[in-house]
Amino acid sequence: MELDANQIDARPITLYDGPVESFLDGSLGTLDPGTRLYGRVWTSGPQVVVRYYEARPPRADTVPICAVARLGANQLKKHPESKPGTAILDYSGASVFVVDSFR
Repeated sequence: MELDANQIDARPITLYDGPVESFLDGSLGTLDPGTRLYGRVWTSGPQVVVRYYEARPPRADTVPICAVARLGANQLKKHPESKPGTAILDYSGASVFVVDSFR
């Protein structure tokens, strides 16, 4: 998935504390590519935290979800020059994992 729908394929990418709209470029369970994920970004620690609470598939009703963005090997670790309230990351893409069932 793309972490920020407004910065697809950007390198590096800058995320900001607060709401985020992400973009699925592959399937996630019953959610098709093109689904928008809505959630929140926290940048205060060394790793960026992105949690999602809602999915909007292209041609279906909104689905409440509980999911997180992840990558292995500290790849959601922000660059040291990131200013407070922001996180500069090497890549625009990440994986998304459902941490609770779709409701």
